[in-house]
Amino acid sequence: MTSTSSPAFENPSEMSKVVFGMPVKLFWGYIAIAIFMTGDGVELAFLSKYIIDIGFNVSQSAMVFTVYAITAAIASWLSGGISEIYGPRKIMALGVVWWVVFHVLFIHFGLAAKNYPLILVFYALRGFAYPLFFYAFYVLVVQRTPSHRLASATGWIWSMFTIGYGIIASFLPSVTIPLWGFLTTLWMSLAWVIVGGAIALLTLKELPSQNKTAMPGAAKLLEISRGITLIFANRDICLALIIRILCNLALFGFPIFMPLHYTSQNVGFTPEQWMRIWGIFFLVQPVTNVLWGIIGDRIGWLFQMRWVGFFGCTITTLLFYFMPLYFPANLGMAIFFGLLLAFTITSFVPMGAIFPMLAPEHKGAAISVQNLGGGIGNFIGPAIATVLFSASFDIKTVVICYSALYFIGGVLTWFIRNPQPARVPAGNETDLTSLSLKEEK
Repeated sequence: MTSTSSPAFENPSEMSKVVFGMPVKLFWGYIAIAIFMTGDGVELAFLSKYIIDIGFNVSQSAMVFTVYAITAAIASWLSGGISEIYGPRKIMALGVVWWVVFHVLFIHFGLAAKNYPLILVFYALRGFAYPLFFYAFYVLVVQRTPSHRLASATGWIWSMFTIGYGIIASFLPSVTIPLWGFLTTLWMSLAWVIVGGAIALLTLKELPSQNKTAMPGAAKLLEISRGITLIFANRDICLALIIRILCNLALFGFPIFMPLHYTSQNVGFTPEQWMRIWGIFFLVQPVTNVLWGIIGDRIGWLFQMRWVGFFGCTITTLLFYFMPLYFPANLGMAIFFGLLLAFTITSFVPMGAIFPMLAPEHKGAAISVQNLGGGIGNFIGPAIATVLFSASFDIKTVVICYSALYFIGGVLTWFIRNPQPARVPAGNETDLTSLSLKEEK
């Protein structure tokens, strides 16, 4: 599927050759993301319990994660614009240093000293760090990847994120905590972050032509502010923000209430079986993220997101709820429908390519809008569930609401301009100059 518009001119010398969807010049950067995000996510499996175990209550523990989510969302929004101005590599370096400093302060003066105000402050400040590292690399990928292969390249980013943050970081503490304890495991995460940061900074190169450091101060502030103003100035960006918010409803909403459904008397699974079903749902995502990126570059970003993503999730969210009622305590069938949900929900990978191509002259700001949508999406699913439950609706109603919103998201894709560049014939992927000339004609 080809585009209805031409991409901004790309310098062929700055573009990377793409192999199996990955820009090869950034290979070690992808590895660095997996390692860094492992260190960043190690504490998620046990930190809330540990905070309670050392003498604080459930609401205090929840507040720690709430303020962290707020600072991470702010950093996610800012990271795109400042990476485009100062260069992604510098912002990645800032993210590594920031993470190390506030992680040390968090452990030593907060957790080890059992000082709740400092736990709250230092963990919140550490929340600024990982988005600076992760999303700065995202900007670098956008800068170095031929536009027509951007969905594939961003698919690899999310695969590395899932491998580190979702898989290794989830299983690693189950080994290290029995051996070394909670605090030592937290100290160990420093090594992962430092190694990941070192690999990135030693192997990735800055692009001088992309650096806007020489811009006047007022112009820099204007560029950063475009992360908000683009929403109102660019109709397509505004619509893309809405569908970005909707695409992960089930991903963040289902863990809130699906365990209650699956372990109910009508369905009949044990808590351990539910965790196995949800774990397999995540285990396949590194593969499906890459596959959908490659497929999306070939069949069309919006086409894939509309039919497989939104309309697909319209169906699979309902199946994930209703089918276990017809096949109670049948683990194989539950895993099958969980895989169907994973298969459709990961097809939204091209979202990361659509935003920068909708505003090619302000790619960093467009990525900031995308990150803002991701931050809102993280809590909109649970928020919808909370509101409906408060109004005395049941789980079935919440799932039907999610399904309806996915359908609306699919309809909205027809009103967004298709920003996807034309595909380059095999063997000519680096010949971007001829591509641009061909499209101009």
